[in-house]
Amino acid sequence: MPAITRRTLLALTGAAVAVDPVSADVRTLPQLQALIAAHEAAYAAFHRVVHRAGSSRDNRARADGLEQEALLAVCSYPAISVVDRRTKARYLLAVEARGELDLQEHMQAILHSMMRG
Repeated sequence: MPAITRRTLLALTGAAVAVDPVSADVRTLPQLQALIAAHEAAYAAFHRVVHRAGSSRDNRARADGLEQEALLAVCSYPAISVVDRRTKARYLLAVEARGELDLQEHMQAILHSMMRG
């Protein structure tokens, strides 16, 4: 049986922390800006589903999966320029500060993205 993570508890109990979006630097490549914006939107949607009265477990699991997919896309992005690396790092540090960068897949994606650069 997999360990219960903070993310699982959020999805199952209907609790979530407030969203504090961290926008990308305007000099950041559009691809990274789009990935960050997509994750911010998916996280906000997850937050809304979790707090919506009557949301089902399936709805929360689906929103969690979409948010995870968007976060993994940011983690996987091979940031090459100094600005992109800083933007990605700053964003992921903000996500980690909320306790959301808690899966093994996150670290694997980050490390693989560093090898692609």
